[in-house]
Amino acid sequence: MAKDDITAFLGSGTIYNGHLNFVGSVRIDGQFTGEIKSEGTLILGKDARVEGAIQVSQLVLSGNLHGDVIVTGKTIMHKSANLTGNLTTKSLIMEEGALLQGSICMDATQPVLGKSAGLGKVDIADSELRDVNIQ
Repeated sequence: MAKDDITAFLGSGTIYNGHLNFVGSVRIDGQFTGEIKSEGTLILGKDARVEGAIQVSQLVLSGNLHGDVIVTGKTIMHKSANLTGNLTTKSLIMEEGALLQGSICMDATQPVLGKSAGLGKVDIADSELRDVNIQ
C-alpha cells in the first residue's frame, strides 16, 4: 500500500458516533461525533461535519470541525475549512477564506486543550495560500 492511499472512507450521508483509531489515511465526508486518534493522516472533505477530540499526525481540512485538535505534523486548511476549537500543530497552512475560531499553539508538545481564554478568529483574506507560524 502506498503512503498516500486512503485506508477508510466515511462518505457523504454517513453518520458515525464513537471512537476511530486508524493506520494510514482516512477520509470523512459525512458526520462524525467522538474521538479520533491516529499516527496517520485525517482528511475531512468539504461536506464533513466533525465534532470531538482529534489527535493525528496530519490534518487536511476542507469541511467543518468543532473540537480540540492536536496535530503532531502539518495542518492544511483549505478555503472551505471552518475550525472552531483549540488547535495545536507543528505547521499550519491556510488558504484564503479558511476560518479558525479558537486558540492556536504552534508547539505540538504543548497542547492548548481546555484553554478557552483568548479565543479569536483568523480569516486569511489577503493571499491564496500562506504558512502561518503563531505562538
